[in-house]
Amino acid sequence: MSNPTTWQKSSFSHADGECVELAATDGAIRLRESDDPDTVITTAPRPLGTLIRAIKAGEFDHLGM
Repeated sequence: MSNPTTWQKSSFSHADGECVELAATDGAIRLRESDDPDTVITTAPRPLGTLIRAIKAGEFDHLGM
């Protein structure tokens, strides 16, 4: 029997449920959005760290919505 996945919410989450959740399982990092919990993205710690540093550095600010 496998262990249940423990999801952690972002500290920037809204009270109304709009949040990103992360879980570390089997050496991988899983990400999902709370309003669509069945859709999960899986990555490794190093690429996720690279992405987070790039976001913090503003490397994607020019993409605008």
